[in-house]
Amino acid sequence: MNFLLIVNFTDFQTLMAMEQMPTQNGPIGLFDSGYGGLTILEKIKKQMPQYDYLYLGDNARAPYGSRSFDVVYEFTRQSVRKLFDMGCPLVILACNTASAKALRSIQMKDLPMWDPENRVLGIIRPTVEQIGELTKTRHVGILGTEGTIQSKSYPIEISKLFPDITVTGKACPLFVPLVENSEYDSDGADYFVQKYLSELLEKDNQIDTIILGCTHYPLLLPKIRKFVPEKMKIVSQGEIVAKSLADYLKRHTEMESKLTKRGHCEFFTTESVEKFKKSASVFLHENSIDAMRISLE
Repeated sequence: MNFLLIVNFTDFQTLMAMEQMPTQNGPIGLFDSGYGGLTILEKIKKQMPQYDYLYLGDNARAPYGSRSFDVVYEFTRQSVRKLFDMGCPLVILACNTASAKALRSIQMKDLPMWDPENRVLGIIRPTVEQIGELTKTRHVGILGTEGTIQSKSYPIEISKLFPDITVTGKACPLFVPLVENSEYDSDGADYFVQKYLSELLEKDNQIDTIILGCTHYPLLLPKIRKFVPEKMKIVSQGEIVAKSLADYLKRHTEMESKLTKRGHCEFFTTESVEKFKKSASVFLHENSIDAMRISLE
């Protein structure tokens, strides 16, 4: 009898000790359906090189742009959960399609069940917050994947902060294939860049600011500038997201204290490692990139 009491008391002490143990610290996780999120990672690392980062690309199932809301949500949910399981207390959806179609559902439905102290952030809101200071005509254009444009996430978010701004979107389904097949700097890319930009500006010739609503598109920036008026403002997300994240961590010290700081970065892909390393080197402007293949299912 006494032995049983001692065992129960010991178990109680163990449980109490476990509850009082601090949450294990870990890296900042970044997720994208493919390679475009690497343009976000590059700017975040430049802004905050002291932190550890873990990048996960679901390259085997990319692109997400034309997939349904339900499929994008499920794929993104799997990737976020994987990053949590790998020790990331904070995950950035470095993908406009995932931010548009899955972020809110994950924040509302999944986080409370998984770990309410973890956080998942997107990249649309930080971008939108800057638009009011950039446009003079109050007419803004969005270039994005079919999924991002159909979701109307940018018009919805912009109307919340700047109801006086008119937003016009244009889906560019061939931009991502051009980038991922290393054709973004080819003469053939000119045709499609000019075509999509012309169609956007035909819809609204008062546009003075264009948001690149896909993280692949910065690699097409020289081509885009070639076919727009000289004074047109082109908004690329990397630096905006990096500054927004730095500000977030200053305001949320409880999350900042959970992040490890050794300046390390690891890469994971659901596709071929060699293919990932070759493509990632283009986005990150680095030659020596190590990566590991993982499964999400």
